[in-house]
Amino acid sequence: MRVGLGGKVSLGVIGVSLILAVLKMSQLLDKAKNFVADKVANVPKPEASVTDVDFKRVSREGVEYLAKVSVKNPYSTPIPICEIKYSLKSADREIASGTIPDPGSLKASDITMLDVPVKVAHSILLSLGRDIGSDWDIDYQLDIGLVIDLPVVGNFTIPLSQKGEIKLPTLSDMFA
Repeated sequence: MRVGLGGKVSLGVIGVSLILAVLKMSQLLDKAKNFVADKVANVPKPEASVTDVDFKRVSREGVEYLAKVSVKNPYSTPIPICEIKYSLKSADREIASGTIPDPGSLKASDITMLDVPVKVAHSILLSLGRDIGSDWDIDYQLDIGLVIDLPVVGNFTIPLSQKGEIKLPTLSDMFA
């Protein structure tokens, strides 16, 4: 079967038209994707901060510290907290880490205070002898990942980090 010059031009025009239609569709999809991404990026998200890290108690297993985290929920509905992950570092090494599964939810349009207990084994504290030195404290970095379930967006992690000093318990703290 032979195709004349007019048939070749018609097929060429159809091919170019198809290519242009595909390009227009691709541009339209890119615009839609950018629109959705922009809207999701501008959705208000909960904000959090570590307000305090302090000594809580001494037990047979180790020393327990308590980090207090303040979380502001901008939504008029409660938001479930999936989990809280934490890592306590001193002298450039991890001395405690853990996960708190399903710690509850954030109050609607309010500030929720969360307690994050951090347990440090006695053996690890003894190995930090150089850092403890004469001032009887530990220089630390606490990293917390607060994983919440935002509607439409899905799981969202609020990363928190705080550096400071934690006082070690004295004999009077242990027997008080």
